[in-house]
Amino acid sequence: MSRIETDIETEATAVSEMPAKLRVAIQGVLGAFHDIAARQFFGADRVEIVPAHTFRQLVEQVESRAADTGLMAIENTIAGSIIGNYRLLTASKLRAVGEVYLRIRQNLMALPGQRIEDLREVHSHPIAIAQCDEFFAQHPHIRLVEMEDTALSAQCIAEQQTTGVGAIASHLAASMYGLDLLAESIETNKQNFTRFLVLERMESVKWTAAADKVSLFFSLSHEVGSLHKVLAALAAHGANLTKIQSVPIEGRPWEYFFFVDFVTDEGYGWQAAVEAVRPSTHSLEVLGRICKANF
Repeated sequence: MSRIETDIETEATAVSEMPAKLRVAIQGVLGAFHDIAARQFFGADRVEIVPAHTFRQLVEQVESRAADTGLMAIENTIAGSIIGNYRLLTASKLRAVGEVYLRIRQNLMALPGQRIEDLREVHSHPIAIAQCDEFFAQHPHIRLVEMEDTALSAQCIAEQQTTGVGAIASHLAASMYGLDLLAESIETNKQNFTRFLVLERMESVKWTAAADKVSLFFSLSHEVGSLHKVLAALAAHGANLTKIQSVPIEGRPWEYFFFVDFVTDEGYGWQAAVEAVRPSTHSLEVLGRICKANF
């Protein structure tokens, strides 16, 4: 097993029948952390990566059948939930069928022969830069420049043969673009994980009995105890919450969608839990059914 493969931690299995070669839409270019997660989830030999510049484009590629499936980051243990992606999913024709938890290791890389002392600038995604603040505090001569993607930063250096400039990206990006690793695992917090959802078109989803983790979204009446009723009903049906997230509803000030993930105890059906909360909610939909993660 390669170093890259050992850097990856996966907590799920696919739940739908898939073709032999999958076109997987990701945000970013080859070598991005989305790419690593997709390869681990589906198998490197089965994946044909379909890059997307934005998460909206990722959704559109799957909906339009330009890709068979998609893999989208939804939360990070340091940066928190990606609210914009929750909004995209509520308006999409996609549903979650799996999840991947990926340990994020940030690495400093540059063209072969470069040293840290030679670097004037380092380019990367703003979140990756923020995750490495302690490392770069030790190198005040380096100017940090924000770009839209970690792997794209590495790709640009390789294509333009830019000296004096480094990138923060994955081991896979360094390997793909022929860059040298100047410093490995430079993120400040080593407990840095990103959770990705595996997405399919609604009409393609085939729920499995093994998928005992359920994701819902709904809105509530603005009255005392409305959320308590939902949580009490879930508890009464053996549902153990793993996440709850509120997201403002666009165009409706001070109103929110609630996203709830739960797993059901043995002997309880998830459908019964969903139907128990339906009378207390508005616009309730099942966002996904996912195989329970093995933490």
